[in-house]
Amino acid sequence: MEIASTGFGFFAVYQLMFIAIFLVVLSTFVFNGIRGFKQWRKNNNSPRLTVPATVVTKRTDVTHRRRGGTNGHHHYHTSTTYYVTFEVESGDRMELHLQGFEYGLLVEGDKGKLSFQGTRFLGFERT
Repeated sequence: MEIASTGFGFFAVYQLMFIAIFLVVLSTFVFNGIRGFKQWRKNNNSPRLTVPATVVTKRTDVTHRRRGGTNGHHHYHTSTTYYVTFEVESGDRMELHLQGFEYGLLVEGDKGKLSFQGTRFLGFERT
């Protein structure tokens, strides 16, 4: 009788761990979704501004993911996120996320008119 109850407890612990991990993962997705929605809404409620600015620096964030496949084959995925830091006339700096093709058109030291809405990059026109 004791062995059966010990075995049940063993599986119950794993079941609780599975539920706990599932809830942590689910809550992380929900939290990130809410945070992304709030940023999107804040950007939409911000005015569209166009100001003189200079490209100060550029950077990338590269992430690598490996997934196990069948027969020992692995699938690799790499993604790159592009950021550019702009300095406006007041000396303030802002780092904005850009698409790869937009990032490739900019060079550090470029001067022009930066268009943005909140944290959303809208464009840069060299002058």
